[in-house]
Amino acid sequence: MYESRAYEFYNERLAVLKPVEGTVKRGALLPYHLKAEDTAAANSVKSPVVVDANGIKEGKRLYDIYCGVCHGTKLDGNGPLYKDGTGPYPAAPANFLAGKVLGYSEGRIFHVITYGFNAMGSYASQLDQEQRWKVVAYIKSIQGGGAAPAAPAAPADSAAAPAAAPAVAAAQ
Repeated sequence: MYESRAYEFYNERLAVLKPVEGTVKRGALLPYHLKAEDTAAANSVKSPVVVDANGIKEGKRLYDIYCGVCHGTKLDGNGPLYKDGTGPYPAAPANFLAGKVLGYSEGRIFHVITYGFNAMGSYASQLDQEQRWKVVAYIKSIQGGGAAPAAPAAPADSAAAPAAAPAVAAAQ
């Protein structure tokens, strides 16, 4: 046996190479695979992100920055750009507290944030996937009366167990 030459694998040339197309970084969310026209399929998508109270708080912060200017900080569709029809934007944004949007699933809201809908453009370039899911969790928490969506229900035989901490449903 003899000693082999030293080989430095992590050299500068290799370090600047891009990852192989289609690979996903460990711990990262899988890419959102639905296309803009897949609105019916979006209704069945569940959040892969478990959101706690801090996540809801971050979702509110992001909502106020990106969504509140049109949809209003109260989620009533009356933001500064609309102002009951007297603002610079003539079309009324969606009201998250009434109408058909109240019945949207979390996947449908995520899909609308990702691709836009009607006059609303996509926010996929401003918010990454995890941030969009946090905004969805915040919206759903307000629609549910101010409480975060509950974790999936436990089996009937464990009804006496203490309630789980509020969280958005985990991955499918």
